[in-house]
Amino acid sequence: MENVDRPFPPGQYDVVVVGSGPGGLQTSHCLTQLGVEHAVISQDEAPGGMFRRFPIFERLISWTKPDAPVERGTREYEWYDHNSLLGDAGAQALAPEFMDRSFDVPSRAEMEAALVAFTERAGVQVRYGCRWTGTRRDDDGGFVLETDDGEYACRFAVFAIGVTQPWVPSIRGSELAAHYVETRPASSYRDKRVVIIGKRNSAFEVGNGLLPWAKELTLVSPRPVQLELLPQSPLRLRYLQPYEEYVRGGAGTFVVDAAIEQIERSNGGLRVVAEGTTWPGRLEFDADDVILATGFKAPLQDLRELGVTTVLNDRIPALNPFFESISAPGLFFAGNITAGSRGIRKHGVGPNSTSVNGFRYNARVLAEHVAERLGIERPRPSVDRADVVPFLLRELSCAPELWIQKTFLGRVVSVTDGGLRDEGIVPLEHFLDAGGPDAVCVAIEMDPKAVIYPAVYVRRGGRITEHELPTHPVHAFRGSEYAREVEAILAAARF
Repeated sequence: MENVDRPFPPGQYDVVVVGSGPGGLQTSHCLTQLGVEHAVISQDEAPGGMFRRFPIFERLISWTKPDAPVERGTREYEWYDHNSLLGDAGAQALAPEFMDRSFDVPSRAEMEAALVAFTERAGVQVRYGCRWTGTRRDDDGGFVLETDDGEYACRFAVFAIGVTQPWVPSIRGSELAAHYVETRPASSYRDKRVVIIGKRNSAFEVGNGLLPWAKELTLVSPRPVQLELLPQSPLRLRYLQPYEEYVRGGAGTFVVDAAIEQIERSNGGLRVVAEGTTWPGRLEFDADDVILATGFKAPLQDLRELGVTTVLNDRIPALNPFFESISAPGLFFAGNITAGSRGIRKHGVGPNSTSVNGFRYNARVLAEHVAERLGIERPRPSVDRADVVPFLLRELSCAPELWIQKTFLGRVVSVTDGGLRDEGIVPLEHFLDAGGPDAVCVAIEMDPKAVIYPAVYVRRGGRITEHELPTHPVHAFRGSEYAREVEAILAAARF
């Protein structure tokens, strides 16, 4: 007999969500809000996903401000809280509730507690201990997900499976090193020489954690640290302490630009052999431990056999603006894997989809799109013509979706036979490329020098015009000068 405490027995569903990390939980909640019948299955025994294990050294890189100029739980507060999932009353802004405020970023345990609380308070149900083992198409154009509990048939599948499988580049001797996921407690590196291969988020996280313990620390990868890109990165400056020590000439800490040729045994320890990039020449680093902070890939299992193509060295699926596989229609992805939807990358700025603060909004966009594919229309309230400019300026001033997902998500107002209609939050790439009725879209963007500014796009008769508005030192985009400029843009387009 089926255990009543385990929901979603094998069977037929409109949508099946795989995964109980933040991406899966957020997607499920958004689907529920839209009235989409679906199941959620997870091989884990509890919610939390990667936050049940990572980050290794406990502190996240995304921040939350428990007390802010706006009320906690409001939409505007999401701008100050980059770690909570989006929920209804009682399930909103949960991350600050569990933070001890010793830092402005939650610990891994605090984040996990917030996700458990979200699951309980939002009423998200999950069939835990149900491992997805295979996938095939059915005769009706849908999919069958094979699990160790049985088979799940669905029209659409959403894989919130994370980017959690270690990825190791082709380096001779890499088997002698430990991947990030195998990093030991910091105290075990006491009085040791440690070489970390990599200079991105996980590398600096490990480096910062080992600074008080390792007697010598070296971070090495081909590309230099690009501090000018920090405004586009979720990495916090506090993690860059190894780099700060190196550039100040601190002894025993090195951050080196070099291509790794091999890792070999030497004198009872290890040696990393590399070729300098910004400084040409051979380099050798002796070490007691080598840690590969070389990143992760998605555990796609057999999805490539169904036609899912990938990007970034075969690490994540290539996705369209609604986070659907570009080559296997009907297969969607949620969570940090949505980085496979690249956006327009204007001025080189990509989406902030690898962190909860960005992919929580991606999940809502995905859920709305899936609901419409199932014939469920979401509300699109009318907008009075006299209110359209104040409405757009309010979005530019404080809409968290636009500020967190710069140059990726926009707010759209369209022209219909009955007047103006609020289309909600829409992928900017879709607005620019898909065509449609006359409409205006506003977005927050960033130029090559990391200056933040508002942008207005107008679609009139199928033609797009683009307008970049001036920046403001305190981002006050509601002023009269912005109102006059937006009014002029709309008037010129006869909007």
